[in-house]
Amino acid sequence: MLIRNLQELAAALPSRARLLGLDVGTKTIGVALSDEGRLVASGRETIRRTKLAKDLDALAKLVATEAVGAVVIGLPLNMDGSEGPRCQSVRQFGCDFEKRLPALPLFFWDERLSTMAVTRTMLEADLSRARRAEVVDKLAAVYILQGVLDGLRGAAGARPTTPPRL
Repeated sequence: MLIRNLQELAAALPSRARLLGLDVGTKTIGVALSDEGRLVASGRETIRRTKLAKDLDALAKLVATEAVGAVVIGLPLNMDGSEGPRCQSVRQFGCDFEKRLPALPLFFWDERLSTMAVTRTMLEADLSRARRAEVVDKLAAVYILQGVLDGLRGAAGARPTTPPRL
């Protein structure tokens, strides 16, 4: 079920359900999970992409085992807000995901500059190039999901917090 805004997402969420955040790339999928209180996003894993069916199987298993109530997928918009080929690919992935788990709310979140922000933070933390490559997708998923969590608190009338340093 495609959700159009944060208010719809808040209304669609079961009590104490976790959110799953995804940074979908061509070679990997960064995965993050929220806590049950929906305050903090944590990196879970990076899935190496193989075949779509296997990728969706791995995510469906995670949804079932972690009591996930909705999925947030980062949408890589162009800087001017337009959608390019990567957006089309991510939207298609979301459509395929929705076919696999049709009852699960699915929400796209603008992820412009998420990878850049995460990379900058990792450079400031002096992580090696190899370590950055290993965790960038997972941390981008955390960044995306934390933005939604903060937005949900803002939509509920609470003051959003600054995402934690990665």
